[in-house]
Amino acid sequence: MPGVLVNKVYDFKGHRDAVFALAPADGEHFFSSGGDGLIAGWNMHRPDQGDLIARVPNSVYALHYIPERKILAVGHNQDGVHFIDVEKKKETASIKLTANSIFDIQPYNNLLFIGDGDGSIFIVDAIQYKTIQKISACTQSVRCIAINHPTKELAAGFSDNHIRIYSLNDYSLKYEWPAHEKSVFGLRFSPDNKFLISVSRDAHIRKWKAYESYQMSQDVVGHIYAINNLAFSPDGKHFITCSMDKTIKIWRADDMKLLKVIDHSRHAGHRTSINKVLWLSEHRIISASDDRNISVWDIHIENQ
Repeated sequence: MPGVLVNKVYDFKGHRDAVFALAPADGEHFFSSGGDGLIAGWNMHRPDQGDLIARVPNSVYALHYIPERKILAVGHNQDGVHFIDVEKKKETASIKLTANSIFDIQPYNNLLFIGDGDGSIFIVDAIQYKTIQKISACTQSVRCIAINHPTKELAAGFSDNHIRIYSLNDYSLKYEWPAHEKSVFGLRFSPDNKFLISVSRDAHIRKWKAYESYQMSQDVVGHIYAINNLAFSPDGKHFITCSMDKTIKIWRADDMKLLKVIDHSRHAGHRTSINKVLWLSEHRIISASDDRNISVWDIHIENQ
């Protein structure tokens, strides 16, 4: 697969359990958390200087950073959402939304949309720290959420294998369909908002036409085992996926052509399931794994 150069820059070490959550702060800084309940801040150029922001007693699967207020929203399993001032390292508010796991937090204007293990989507005012509404979608987990700003639509992927699309005007259900054979683990709208990409426990990647009532455009078998997450490049021309099969794959977005496989044997990659990926800047991606490590990769894609 010529035209893609991959170099592992370094590993961030310090977590005591699997790393499940990553959140970008800017092009050089990000946050992480996982099974150990440790919430850390990192400088991409200083892997030896992780900053402990907070510690919670349960696992964390979801983080979202609000840069204009320097607040980190933490989905604390069995205990709702905590809002942490990252400079003061102090909790500013918390909301006991649910006793279930929180799998995703996505922003829209001054709102946060939060998906939980009970099949509910909570709409939270991120300034006043209060719940505005609860959408009870189904009885199985909301695993992922994506927002389409131009069409004012929210897409949610569920453990009942469905994707459901809601209006952001009145939170009504617009579309729903069985999108995969197993749980939908990841969703992202393309940067031009024309397509929705979904990944699943069934190891498939599927592309849906957002402008044609979400008709399926493409379907590829992406990995050997469950695909846990995906992320688009800043220019929208490529995306990456990560999997329980211990690999990261780089794809061309327009035709979903596989361009590169990053694994342990060829690139000193992760030895266990890779849970989350970020495309932090033009040439840098970040991956988090069950092996407790966070890896930074230098990526150069030529004529692809």
